[in-house]
Amino acid sequence: MSDELKKLLNGKRFILASSSPRREEILKKAGIKFEILFPEDIEEKNISNDPVSHVLELSRKKAESIARRVDGSLILGADTIVVLNQEILGKPDDSGEAFKMLKKLSGKEHQVYTGISLVDKGEGKTLSGYQLTKVKFNQLTDKQIKDYIDTGEPLDKAGAYGIQGMGNFLVEKIEGDLDNVIGLPLKKLEELLRKIRS
Repeated sequence: MSDELKKLLNGKRFILASSSPRREEILKKAGIKFEILFPEDIEEKNISNDPVSHVLELSRKKAESIARRVDGSLILGADTIVVLNQEILGKPDDSGEAFKMLKKLSGKEHQVYTGISLVDKGEGKTLSGYQLTKVKFNQLTDKQIKDYIDTGEPLDKAGAYGIQGMGNFLVEKIEGDLDNVIGLPLKKLEELLRKIRS
């Protein structure tokens, strides 16, 4: 897939509009040449109660905030949320909120949505799409949750966990794309690149 992505990018200046080290890592592993620019402060709460609208709008806002600052580039914005029983769980504000989130997720299945948006500045095109993955958590003890929070890992992540890090012990099974849970579904990126370059 990474060869296909490189072919689709075709040497074009490609910018990741994100401060997420996980997204950076996914693109690096795929061997894609890219730059990183951080979007301006974008309010991430109270966007929409609908998970799909929420991630599509936020990913687009992130990409557009960079598009205003650069010329002739292809900009990628992304946003990931965790949803449990229709409730959107974003990044926790503190360790107390992280504990509540992980306690809620314990033993249950939830959904992870990632919205991605591409802005082709040269062509004046914008395209967005999203990916959904189902994740089932193990039953967790309060001690396991507290010990995990003490690592500091949950505090900058949607739903207060990172599946690719120390948090992988939380997860019993996943249905769908692992990259999506980490924060950047490459299959969806390839699909959008095909459409925006056509």
